[in-house]
Amino acid sequence: MSTAAMPSPAPLAPVTDFAPLVGVRVLDFSHVIAGPFATFLLARLGAQVTKVESLDGDVMRRAGQGGDKFLALNAGKHHLRLDLRSEEGRHQAEALALASDVVVDNLRPGVLEGFGLGYAALQARHPGLLYCTISGYGRGAEEWRARPAYDHVIQAASGMAWMAGAEGDPPVKTGFPVVDSATGLLAALAILSALRERERSGRGALVDVSMAGAALQLMYPLACDALTTGSVPPRVGNQGYSGSPAADFFQAEDGWLAIGANTPRQLLAVLQVLGLGHLASDPAVFAQPLDAGGPVSFVRALDPAALKAALARAIAARGAAELEAAISQAGAPAARLRTIAEFSREAADNGCIGTVVLTEGETTVRSTGLGFQVYRPLG
Repeated sequence: MSTAAMPSPAPLAPVTDFAPLVGVRVLDFSHVIAGPFATFLLARLGAQVTKVESLDGDVMRRAGQGGDKFLALNAGKHHLRLDLRSEEGRHQAEALALASDVVVDNLRPGVLEGFGLGYAALQARHPGLLYCTISGYGRGAEEWRARPAYDHVIQAASGMAWMAGAEGDPPVKTGFPVVDSATGLLAALAILSALRERERSGRGALVDVSMAGAALQLMYPLACDALTTGSVPPRVGNQGYSGSPAADFFQAEDGWLAIGANTPRQLLAVLQVLGLGHLASDPAVFAQPLDAGGPVSFVRALDPAALKAALARAIAARGAAELEAAISQAGAPAARLRTIAEFSREAADNGCIGTVVLTEGETTVRSTGLGFQVYRPLG
């Protein structure tokens, strides 16, 4: 093997002009969160998005003081209010659709069809059109396709509400619109895929995205198990899915700490930080002493409760921030529990995330933008 020094990687600079969708025209018949989030992402990628609202406007315009919630989902779009019940409004919408590359619809199923703006009517005159429908259960659900849906309703229907909490607890809804956001991300991915396919084949398509499908994608490994074997996973509360006793939330002296010590190496690191290194070879706790150099596997203990209790006692006497730094430095995942305000501020300040400033009139919103950053070599 050569001992020559490897060349240093070229320094990278963040890209501020990443706009691969410049020239793509999107007509957006969506409202609230899922559809607008999808088209917001397309706009951030350079697409020209025209958002069609009713005469009353998107309900999100009235959902937050100063319209900040609306702006966060709809910045960078052209806005147009049309009365689709009028002949003039329908003709204007039809002309815009026929001049677009993509139409996005997350109105109630059948609404745009009723105005002559469904996929079949438009595709007959615009064969290359990409038409994305977003609904609760999808077009293929014969009995469910017309059902209205909201985020928490899909959490209930999909089994997600039985995932959180512990056995015996009532159902627990995730505390933010996780399905709406995931549906927007999935719709953006579907539209990007369809654009690439049209570039390759020249053909348009109907892309059907459902909130139910997005919910199952979020639970992907468990959904595969359920489809394959019919299994229902146990409710594990704050315990990590690895099953390791050291993958859990623990009460520290001044807050809460999450630890993800799943492997022997990680747990050895945590035990050393906590002054509990002797437990690694205690035959009452482990059948075999923990071996940092052994095969990677999930930790199992003879007495998980005793191990967790020892960890809890040691953590309770220490500060969460101090332990977060020490355990992370030792090579095991750990984080003190923060509010979203704390974390978003810290993450933005230390470069963990990139942010963009969105403005409309007097309203300003600081946004996570695309959620990823792009770099190119300097020079």
